[in-house]
Amino acid sequence: MGKIMVLDHPLIQHKLSIIRNQHTSSKDFREIVGEIATLVCYEATRDLPLKEVTVTTPITKAKTKVIAGKKLAFVPILRAGLGMVDGVLALLPSARVGHIGLYRDPETLKPVEYYCKLPADVGEREVILLDPMIATGGSAIDAVSLIKKQNPKSIKIMGIIAAPEGLAALSAAHPDVDIYVAAEDECLNDHGYIVPGLGDAGDRIFGTK
Repeated sequence: MGKIMVLDHPLIQHKLSIIRNQHTSSKDFREIVGEIATLVCYEATRDLPLKEVTVTTPITKAKTKVIAGKKLAFVPILRAGLGMVDGVLALLPSARVGHIGLYRDPETLKPVEYYCKLPADVGEREVILLDPMIATGGSAIDAVSLIKKQNPKSIKIMGIIAAPEGLAALSAAHPDVDIYVAAEDECLNDHGYIVPGLGDAGDRIFGTK
């Protein structure tokens, strides 16, 4: 069974308060979303395997550890997921990046796919899906299903804010996938928005209110 990790680190909670504020500018919002993504990624990659190597310090030789060559791919859900990409690449600049395009039908609230481009060798990689807002969970569920068709080594999901309904739906649909989020909010409203949430993440990242 996949685990759900809600990260309560003080730095994350402080930065969440800023992006929840409706008066935060798009510039500041975009930068802080990237910073939160970096902090969440730190936890989501905690289980990366290590190998021992020998390096020469200015003093002597030392045995130390490096990541054991495990291949990673980050896959943002367009468009809001793009706001998390720079933050995760700051930690893992050699990772590949795929893209999945989904939009939510305003009538049915169901996701509609319009684009999917994954690294050619995704079958050799651990994939981390980037979705800032896990509301109904529908987009993340469909994105994971698309990724699974390419048989990656494993899949994790990184989000910023999630609704209980979305987490429950996602865990039920993909019980083998671990989920890392910065906050679990109260509920969804009648329009499928997370309460209290932060509004539309894509609009706030790109200034398209």
